[in-house]
Amino acid sequence: MNRRAFIEHSCGSLALAFVQSPSMFPTTSNAPAHIWDLHSHLSHMPGDSAEERTAALLKFADRLGIERLVLSMGFPLHENPAPERLRFENDQVLAALRRWPDRTLGFVYLNPNHAEFSIEEFDRCVRDGPMVGVKLWVARRCNGPELDPIVQRAAAMKAPILQHTWLKVSGNLPGESTPYDVVELARRHPDATIVCGHCGGDWEQGIRVVRATRNVCIELAGSDPSNGFVEMAVRELGAERVVFSSDAGGRSFASQLAKVIGAQIPEAARKLVLGDNLRRLLTPMLTAKGHRL
Repeated sequence: MNRRAFIEHSCGSLALAFVQSPSMFPTTSNAPAHIWDLHSHLSHMPGDSAEERTAALLKFADRLGIERLVLSMGFPLHENPAPERLRFENDQVLAALRRWPDRTLGFVYLNPNHAEFSIEEFDRCVRDGPMVGVKLWVARRCNGPELDPIVQRAAAMKAPILQHTWLKVSGNLPGESTPYDVVELARRHPDATIVCGHCGGDWEQGIRVVRATRNVCIELAGSDPSNGFVEMAVRELGAERVVFSSDAGGRSFASQLAKVIGAQIPEAARKLVLGDNLRRLLTPMLTAKGHRL
């Protein structure tokens, strides 16, 4: 056997050993049957309508066994939307929910710079509509008092709040929140359930920042699959405070799901992260609205 043939034979055998060894990589056969994604969007998807874009999302979700998607925000994205734009984007999500009520859930997109209108929009979409939570992005940092009426209304209905956060080396946008801001808000509203979006991007710092604030959960979306992320989150926060999310179509379902499927955590913890935690957070709202769990 010449040198090239030997190398090809050895590499092929090694690759086959990896594929055949269940101890090397967790397989999807060990994953829970029910995977729910807290964080997905209509942006960055093909299609001219909300229905077409949601169909594309669900096509990819089906390949990976993702059962339900929580949608928020329309397209194209606006960082500081006026009231008319907020209503338009929420109407796009409502159209998707009407088309796929058993596959999609919705979080109402609100802007604290228009606090009075945001309360009206919460009532329209959540209190009187099918949505089950709140999405806040980068219009205003979430530690400001302008958010208090929104958080109070959400807490009264047990609607979770998903707050985007990031910790950028180059500096955040003027209205972009950090995990520190989330903690400040959560301590003012201990009855609210707040999800620290993206875990601040810098997840090692984000996990430490929110660790002592029990009404804050983290979600996993947005960052590259990194060894140790989910393991650290489960170890430091407890599996009950870690929620699977993708940020699709900004990121792929597969890359974000790999963080959990490949994590070295107990299967019971994996089941919580991939779906059971989100179902628990949403159970009061879903029960009140007559959703099938």
